[in-house]
Amino acid sequence: MNEKLKQPVTAVKGIGKETAAALAELEIFTVEDLLEHFPYRYEDYRLRNLSDVKHGERITIEGKIAGEPVVRYYGRKRSRLSVRLLTGERFLIQAVFFNQPYLKNRLALNEVITVTGKWDQYRRTVTVSECKFGRRQEAKELEPVYHVRGDLTVRGIRKFIGASLKQFWNDIEETLPPAILARYKLLNRRDAYRAIHFPANQEEIKQARRRLVYEEFLHFQLKLQGLRKFSRENSRGIVHQYNVAELKKFILSLPFSLTDAQKRVVNEILRDMKSPYRMNRLLQGDVGSGKTVVAAIVLFAAVSAGFQGALMVPTEILAEQHAQSLSELFSPFAVNCELLTSSIKGKKRKELLDRLQKGEIHVLVGTHALIQDEVNFHRLGLVITDEQHRFGVEQRRILREKGENPDVLFMTATPIPRTLAITVFGEMDVSVIDELPAGRKQVQTYWVKDEMLDRVLAFMEKELQKGRQAYVICPLIEESDKLDVQNAIDVHAALVHYFQNRYKIGLMHGRLPPEEKEAVMRAFSNNEVQVLVSTTVVEVGVNVPNATLMVIYDAERFGLAQLHQLRGRVGRGSEQSYCILLANPKTEIGKERMKIMTETNNGFLLSEKDLELRGPGDFFGTKQSGVPEFKLGDPVHDYKILETARRDAAILIDAPVFWHGEQYMTLRNVLEKSDVLKGEKLD
Repeated sequence: MNEKLKQPVTAVKGIGKETAAALAELEIFTVEDLLEHFPYRYEDYRLRNLSDVKHGERITIEGKIAGEPVVRYYGRKRSRLSVRLLTGERFLIQAVFFNQPYLKNRLALNEVITVTGKWDQYRRTVTVSECKFGRRQEAKELEPVYHVRGDLTVRGIRKFIGASLKQFWNDIEETLPPAILARYKLLNRRDAYRAIHFPANQEEIKQARRRLVYEEFLHFQLKLQGLRKFSRENSRGIVHQYNVAELKKFILSLPFSLTDAQKRVVNEILRDMKSPYRMNRLLQGDVGSGKTVVAAIVLFAAVSAGFQGALMVPTEILAEQHAQSLSELFSPFAVNCELLTSSIKGKKRKELLDRLQKGEIHVLVGTHALIQDEVNFHRLGLVITDEQHRFGVEQRRILREKGENPDVLFMTATPIPRTLAITVFGEMDVSVIDELPAGRKQVQTYWVKDEMLDRVLAFMEKELQKGRQAYVICPLIEESDKLDVQNAIDVHAALVHYFQNRYKIGLMHGRLPPEEKEAVMRAFSNNEVQVLVSTTVVEVGVNVPNATLMVIYDAERFGLAQLHQLRGRVGRGSEQSYCILLANPKTEIGKERMKIMTETNNGFLLSEKDLELRGPGDFFGTKQSGVPEFKLGDPVHDYKILETARRDAAILIDAPVFWHGEQYMTLRNVLEKSDVLKGEKLD
């Protein structure tokens, strides 16, 4: 970008200190910031035929007043004025004005007015935001609308941007090489800035946006791919020379055959382990897709190459389950697998740590107890973290530093949509297990209204009579003044009353001390408790194959990804399992969510849908999302551009001409300024 555009906004004619201070509140400090303060929508002043306008769109319409205006008052300052209009196409519609009762006397019968506002197709009404008396006079069909603050007006911003474009037109430099512009038929940068701020028609907006979004995504992906290149080239990894024959023997000894997806993923990981670079891979697999088996195979490979492996999981009970299942798989071979949690103390702990340091323990499974100072490995070669989003970056780093550049594998059962995986985990290699093991029955999901609760409880009793167990999930722990939502404590009391000592009902929520949580969960795992009432703390990973029923109260309060995670707690045995969603959603989106849940068990499909319905910030929880804030681009709706930019960035980073060619200089500058080539992490 030209240095002249780095000048403070006061360089623009007509902007003084006061205006600059007001613009600073919108984080506009330089001329460049002003040019990149893009409109968030456009006022559309085209006169359109009503039959072409979709529900909820903004329209401008000309019409003749065809009835007396009516005003209704709600309280002292609130009112609603409605008047009938006869449009040019002879449609009779209603125009509604809020809090403008004074217009009543100005709206005379048979007078022509031009109104702009939101069209309600079903009620045949326009909620008016602008009204002009007489026929349409507008010269411009499209006008940009900007975010403003304080004393700034949209018109003022428009004026300042127009002035800066005029003044600095020749200083707007092209950043994309001619080959890319030609390949995708992109507008040049100057025209893109002009068209996004002052478009002549809808097509210009589309083309300007296409160009600017691609540029934004390409810059971001270049940084990601640059970081990845730096990490690979500067992180000497371990070359795992594993015993292929032994590994084949181990895979053949497994109690079930691998799915094609598991085979593919195992090969990807083993390829990484063989390479001299440090592995940095994310393994995604839907609930129950068999990630643990993949972990067992690659841990075995690390051990056969003469290294130790570590598996870190979020909870003690999960660590116990993993340690048990791995020990069973490793038992025919001379692989020693042990468990380390904070409950293992005293002499036993000291003994275990000694054996670990001597290299007698080959695989160590544990909670974050693994990262304590006194834990020293003899020769750590592979680190796996399960449900990696539950651990902080710092925790994962400490574990990694227990060895000399061990390979790192992150596992998650949260299906991350492809678009976000590209954005958030772009510097990692991603492997996906996208099929379920054979013989696994799909969980049947039903959506019922609250009034059917008695039938749900009767169904639960039937399952319990067969010796099965059930989860009951509530959104809250206790009553809330603000929300009319079933809470765990009340539901627990109601179920205790309903089952009258026929079955044992457990209660678990986030406020219980860890020891009590563990105790409740253990009692449920051992079938000492038949029904577990819980808040969402049960979401991650515990395996209770005997649980065949999941009932979720107020299911509309959860996102799709979360509902899917919860549903994955059942259906782990050979019996048919059920998930019942109790919900009375008020909104269309809420109803849509419930429908999708009953139609598919595919976590990736659900997560894509969830993303469309909720947006990326909500998907991960806003703050820790890691989703960058783009000025124009939207990773969900612009995912095709995102994928193209990613592919182009990867090709450019690997091409020698990119690092020397004159035409790529501006793109190289983007990288150099971001410090990713020094290994600095992206913000």
